[in-house]
Amino acid sequence: MNGMGEVRQIDTATRILDAAEALFVEHGFEATSMRMITQRAEVNLAAVNYHFGSKDALFQGVFTRRLTPLTQLAVQSLDKLETAAKGEPLSVDAIMHAFMDAALDIAHDPKRGGVIFVRLLSRTFIEAHPVLRESLPRHYEELVGRYASATAKALPHIDPVELQWRLNFAFSAIFNAFAGNNILRLFVSDPVVNARAPRLIATYLVPFVVAGLTAPAIAAGTSPDVNRA
Repeated sequence: MNGMGEVRQIDTATRILDAAEALFVEHGFEATSMRMITQRAEVNLAAVNYHFGSKDALFQGVFTRRLTPLTQLAVQSLDKLETAAKGEPLSVDAIMHAFMDAALDIAHDPKRGGVIFVRLLSRTFIEAHPVLRESLPRHYEELVGRYASATAKALPHIDPVELQWRLNFAFSAIFNAFAGNNILRLFVSDPVVNARAPRLIATYLVPFVVAGLTAPAIAAGTSPDVNRA
C-alpha cells in the first residue's frame, strides 16, 4: 500500500473514533447506534467493520486510545511528588491535586481528547458497561494501586476497609462531577453550579473530597455488620 493509501486509512479510522467518542458522550453507549456513528463520521458500515469489527471493539478502541496518556500523566504527577518528599507521606490534598491536575491537563488538550474524553471516562465509570469490566482492571491497576498506597501512607490511622470505602466515595464523586452531571437541576430551576467547566469543578471538588478522606475515623466497634445486609 502506498503512503497516500495509508494516510486515508488512518484518517478514516480516526474519524470513526472521533465520531463514536462524541456520540458516546452525548447519548451513552447503548443509545448510540452504528448508523449514528457512520453518519457522523461520513463513512459506510463496511468501513467501521473493516477497522474495528464490532461496536464493542469500537468502544474499546475509543476508550483505550485516550486512557494511556491519562494513566501515565497521573502516575508521573504522583512520582514527582513522592520523589520530592523523599519517603515522607504526602498530604491527602497533594495526592488529590496530583490526580486532578492530570485530568485537567487532558481536559485542556484537544489532541489527547480534551474535555470530551474526560466526560467519556466519567460516563464509563457511571454506566459500568460490560465491554470494559474486564479490561478496566488491567488499564488501571498501577494507577489505582499507586494512589491507594499513597493515601494509605498519608492516613495510617484509618482502617484499610474504611479507607477503601472512602476512596470509593472519593473517586465516585470525582468521576460523577467530571461527567457533567448537575444534580441540582432536578430541584433548582436555575442553579449557579456550572457542571461543564472542568477547572471550576476541580476548584470546589478537591476540598470536598479531601475533607471526606481525612474525616475522623469511625469509632472501633461501630461499623455495621456487612454480613447482616
